[in-house]
Amino acid sequence: MELRFRVGTLLMNHLGLSLLIELSLALGLAGLFWPDKLLPLFEVLLFPWAASNRTIRAHSIGTIAAAVLLLVKLISH
Repeated sequence: MELRFRVGTLLMNHLGLSLLIELSLALGLAGLFWPDKLLPLFEVLLFPWAASNRTIRAHSIGTIAAAVLLLVKLISH
């Protein structure tokens, strides 16, 4: 019973970070594969600046890099 409780606690402690990694990867890959569909979202998020396919690609690569860093943190913890 004690071992089960510890495993469940560790699983729930990493659940938020795991979901953040999945969301980051999904948005990053969506930005790389379908930048035209994400253009309206980026026009709102990058309001003072003009959104283009180039900026969406750059933000997507940055999001994927952040997801990789979060995954390294999750594995090393």
